[in-house]
Amino acid sequence: MIIRQAAKEDIPELERILYQVHDVHACGRPDLFMKGQKKYSGEELEQIIEKDEAVIFVCEDEGAVCGYVFCFDRTFPGNASMYPDKMLYIDDLCVDEKCRGKNIGRALCEHVKEYASECGYDRITLNVWEINPGARSFYDELGFSPLKTTMEMKL
Repeated sequence: MIIRQAAKEDIPELERILYQVHDVHACGRPDLFMKGQKKYSGEELEQIIEKDEAVIFVCEDEGAVCGYVFCFDRTFPGNASMYPDKMLYIDDLCVDEKCRGKNIGRALCEHVKEYASECGYDRITLNVWEINPGARSFYDELGFSPLKTTMEMKL
C-alpha cells in the first residue's frame, strides 16, 4: 500500500469512488444530493490536480486506487478581530467500499497530517454530515473535535 499525489491518469478511479461517497449522501439527504451524481467532473478533477492551493492524495494497493483525500488551502489572513490561520481543509475523503476495514482512511489521514505539518499549517479542518455517523466516529477516533456547528430548520 502506498500513498502518493494523484495524477491525471487517476481521474477515472477518482470518479468511480466519488460516485460511491455521493451515493451515501444522496441516500441520507435526497432533498440535497442528487442520486447518481458526483461532486466533481473529470475536468474539475484535472483542474484540482493542477492547482497549487490543492492536493489530492490517493492510496494505491496492488496497483489499484482504493481511496483518496482532497485537501485545499484555506489560509485566513486575519482581520481586526481574528488572528491569521494557516489551515488545510479536507474537502473529501473516501475509501472504495470493497477496501474498507483495512485502515486505508486512517493511513490517508496520517499522511495529510504529516503533509500539513511539513507545509507549516496550524491545523486541519473538515466537515462531517450528520447522516454519516460512521464518518463522525472515524474522525473522533483520529482526534478531530467539533469546531462549530451548522444548524438548519427545514421549511
